[in-house]
Amino acid sequence: MPENQDNWDVENDRHESGPAATIRMLLPWTSALLVLALLWTGWTFFSRHRQIVEAQQEAAEREAKADQATLNLLGGDRLTVLDFYASPGAIHRGMHVSLCYGVSNAVSVVIEPDLGSWKPAISRCIDIEPKRTTSYTLTAKSAKGQTKTASATVTVE
Repeated sequence: MPENQDNWDVENDRHESGPAATIRMLLPWTSALLVLALLWTGWTFFSRHRQIVEAQQEAAEREAKADQATLNLLGGDRLTVLDFYASPGAIHRGMHVSLCYGVSNAVSVVIEPDLGSWKPAISRCIDIEPKRTTSYTLTAKSAKGQTKTASATVTVE
């Protein structure tokens, strides 16, 4: 092939026109724009994900603080009798009364006389029908063997 033929091809390539030439000329720019669009989209998703994770962590911290405040209100980690009362406190013979109790950090609850053992609860009421005026004693016991007691009296007229 003559030496002039190579020069002619190079000259022809520089002055090429038509759709193929336009595509070859725009390809580096469109590739760069595509990379930029992908980077922008990736950054948008990443930043939104990071915001969601931070919001979830803040919510978990607020919930933990609220749980700790509730726990402290209910006696923290110590055995506590929260409530023990009769409602109503005075009845006529043959009527029913609610004997209610609430304990924190107890493993067992005993109510005497004759009501037996009950499960520990923050709030529970037992329907009873005393025949005469009676003083009830609640004894709550912790896992460490500590006990707390409380009393409530139902007056029967």
